[in-house]
Order: sequence, then C-alpha cells, then structure tokens
Amino acid sequence: METAAVDVRAAIADERRELADVLDGLTARQWDAPTLCDGWRVREVAAHMSMGFRYSLGRTALEFARAGGKLHRMTDRIARRDAVALTPRELATALRDNVQHPWRPPMGGLAAALGHDVIHGLDITVALGIGRQVPLERLRIVLGTVKPSTLRFFRANLGDVELRATDLEWSYGTGTRVARPAQELLLLAYGRGLPAGRGSRS
Repeated sequence: METAAVDVRAAIADERRELADVLDGLTARQWDAPTLCDGWRVREVAAHMSMGFRYSLGRTALEFARAGGKLHRMTDRIARRDAVALTPRELATALRDNVQHPWRPPMGGLAAALGHDVIHGLDITVALGIGRQVPLERLRIVLGTVKPSTLRFFRANLGDVELRATDLEWSYGTGTRVARPAQELLLLAYGRGLPAGRGSRS
C-alpha cells in the first residue's frame, strides 16, 4: 500500500512538472485559446489547476460560502478571476513550484489528484493540437478512478456505451463499444468530447 502511494505521488510530481514545461512553451495566442473545458481558455484551466496550491483551506471555505455552496460556481469564479490577475509565467510557476504539494480533490485520494492534473492537461493539449501522450502507467492509475459517481459529477452520459482501451487492458460499461486509446476514453469518462474525427463507435 505504501509503495503504491509513493508511486502515485511520483506520478503526480512528474505530470505537474511536464505540464509546467508545456505551459512555459505556449505563445500568447495559445494562452488565450479555448480548451475542452467549456468557456475556459488555457489561462482559466491553468489557474484552476493551481488553485489548490494557492488557496488555504480557510480561504477556500470562504469562497465556497460566497458561491452559495456551489462547487462549480466557486471554481469557475476563481479561475476567471485568477486568469486575469496572474501572468502566464506566474501560472506556469505555480504548477512547477508545487509538484510535491499534497493537495487532493475534496472527494478523492491520490489517484483523483493525479486524475485532476491529467484531465486538465488534456483539456489544454488536445484543444491546442499538442501531441502529448500521457504515460500509460499514469493512465492506468487514473482509469481506476472511473466509476458511476465520476460519470455523474462530470455529466458523462455513457449509459449504453462500453469503453475499451486499445493500448492497454481496460474496459468500462456495457453497450455499444467505443474502442480508442486510453487517454481519449478518459476524455469521455470525464465529460469531454473526443478529438475531432475520432468519435466513431465499433
């Protein structure tokens, strides 16, 4: 159990470090480009990814109360505000300087924390057409977080679909088969769409 926890922490650190490198390499136009997160540019996604590092528990609770107890409303408000308040360099640095930060989502452990980084990284890289491949060992960890509560939270409608990875041993659900690489299936499971031209079922 302890070894597994150490492995996930290492995967989180590597993922954040690599995504910080991606952010550091973006142009001004790319920072303002839309992502797979509806209504968010790269700026907003980067601000959201680093929110857990930059906000104390007390401040987060205050922001949650101001948002009327609505998590999505709170995160959207903070992402939009901080995307303007912080420069691209500051946003990339916030990720790079916190590769070892112990933050976890409110309802999840280390695997969910890795999933948060992986999915939002894909929100950026897929939308920008950057051909980054998340290492399969990290994808395996995140795929383990896919369950009915995940689908409900991210409003993923997969009731009649079987997701089946073509690059590792993994499947989920029953129904019409969607056979794609694992990181594309993660987009579906987390309420995103497949990249253009890759939505076929078999």
